Amino acid sequence: MRDPRDVRLPPLAAIQAFEAVARLGSFERASAELGVTASAVGKRIGALETLLGTTLFSRGGRGAALTAAGREYLEQVRSALGLLSAASLRARSEPATEPLRVVSTPTFARQVLIPYLPEFTDSHPHVDLEILLSVPYLEITPPNADLWIRFGNGHYPGLHAERLTDDAVFPVCSPTYLKRHGPFERPADLARAALLRCPMEPWRPWFDAARLNWPEPARGVWLVDLGMMLAAAHAGQGVALTRRTLAAEWLDERKLVRLCGTSSPGGSQYYLCTEARKALQPGARDFSHWLHKLCQRVSAWP
Repeated sequence: MRDPRDVRLPPLAAIQAFEAVARLGSFERASAELGVTASAVGKRIGALETLLGTTLFSRGGRGAALTAAGREYLEQVRSALGLLSAASLRARSEPATEPLRVVSTPTFARQVLIPYLPEFTDSHPHVDLEILLSVPYLEITPPNADLWIRFGNGHYPGLHAERLTDDAVFPVCSPTYLKRHGPFERPADLARAALLRCPMEPWRPWFDAARLNWPEPARGVWLVDLGMMLAAAHAGQGVALTRRTLAAEWLDERKLVRLCGTSSPGGSQYYLCTEARKALQPGARDFSHWLHKLCQRVSAWP
């Protein structure tokens, strides 16, 4: 008898040979169905009987008659083969997922991507989306992405860049700060304001558009992230420069208010970048199309 501690699984080919002989009633017909010789079928079943430690067929007489142990084993085998077949059908029927790795700047991810991301994921359940963050000012970017959302001038060697935004830049502050230190109706009124500074959004282009012959501020809170600058402005720490795409939620909910009515063209914009020599997969193309439409929608004033 087979040692109960022997947990080796029988070869699938041997199980298939056993089931075919039991169903068709002969080794010859089973060999024709399986595409092997009758001798090979016999050897497979013999190996199976050795592994199980029991006889499955009576070898005498015409045809192949199952023993009592063979009949019991056949029920178990058919049940197992049915489960395997059903599992294979389910695996084939489930759509394959497409991985999509997107690298974004922190503020764009937080203010634009995340609030609207269910629009994309709900309509593209087959896309396995992964979002990672880069740090533009420190030039820290994760490698091996499918898409990059970058903030700059659009010139990135080795990458194909499509502009996502065409934002103007304008000053904002919190309603509380405006009440305490305002009004700021004319650009020159900002002389009494604390100007929040960020290397990603310098003040000098806005000063030029406002016809203020002022140098770049040398004092004030220095922040290396656009999102932190918005948060500082919301906390009442001063006046920040921003753009509609990033500050839409803050502006629409009156957490920040626009000042002076003067704006300047954004020297930097957001770009969606891909490897120039790499073709986009369907999920990446769908994400690109969705993101362009989203940026147009978010950047529009009510």
